[in-house]
Amino acid sequence: MAIDLDRCTGCSACVVACSIENNVPQVGEELVLRGRQMSWLRIERYLGSGEPDLEAGRRRPEDNEKLGDVDVRHSPMMCQQCGAAPCEPVCPVLATYHNPEGLNAMIYNRCIGTRYCSNNCPYKVRRFNFFDYQIESWPEPMRLMLNPDVTVRGQGVMEKCTFCVQRIELARQEAKSAGQPVVADGAITPACVQTCPTHALQFGNLKDPKSGVSQRIESNPARAYHALHVLNTRPGSTYLAKVIRGEGPEGGGHA
Repeated sequence: MAIDLDRCTGCSACVVACSIENNVPQVGEELVLRGRQMSWLRIERYLGSGEPDLEAGRRRPEDNEKLGDVDVRHSPMMCQQCGAAPCEPVCPVLATYHNPEGLNAMIYNRCIGTRYCSNNCPYKVRRFNFFDYQIESWPEPMRLMLNPDVTVRGQGVMEKCTFCVQRIELARQEAKSAGQPVVADGAITPACVQTCPTHALQFGNLKDPKSGVSQRIESNPARAYHALHVLNTRPGSTYLAKVIRGEGPEGGGHA
């Protein structure tokens, strides 16, 4: 997946679409403050004052100090589908594994809720079900809102972004029925990608140099980077840095 931060406006449409598509339970402010958030995808917001010492923490702002223009930047954060995922080797029951397509997959029926994977994830994108969210606990009208293609997870189970694996499987079956050897580029569209109004997200086969997502990354080599790349987790998602006028050696660099 490619994530263009120059296009992201922080509208959170992808967050809502992900929750609806994958039957993600909604929690209130009280549970979020207790560290029990459930959203598979979050929008991280970064604020900058334009003063390097203040942003780097070398100076604390004075009381009633008036700062200059505040620079706001947004960054979607979901499971990075790491090639060397730190969450996989710590699971004692192999509930999380790396499938042949490069996805960090989950087997909910095997998960015993140790939360080792969550503690070992540097991106903090794994969620633990503290409550019973099985279909029986949903009010009668709301049961009709559930996606029948996605399992409703129960209490004590870890869950996370799957890149809408149910849509990947559907596209594979349709390609097989049509006699196509491979799934066509653009045939798979996760809910977040489909909903983004600015097309900041793009999904595809990174191993295919002709795919749209590969060409998007290759055409912006100076902006492309991986989140926490120093950890050598080999993320499957590539970010394209936000372009800011006046930054860089020639006044047109990137953030």
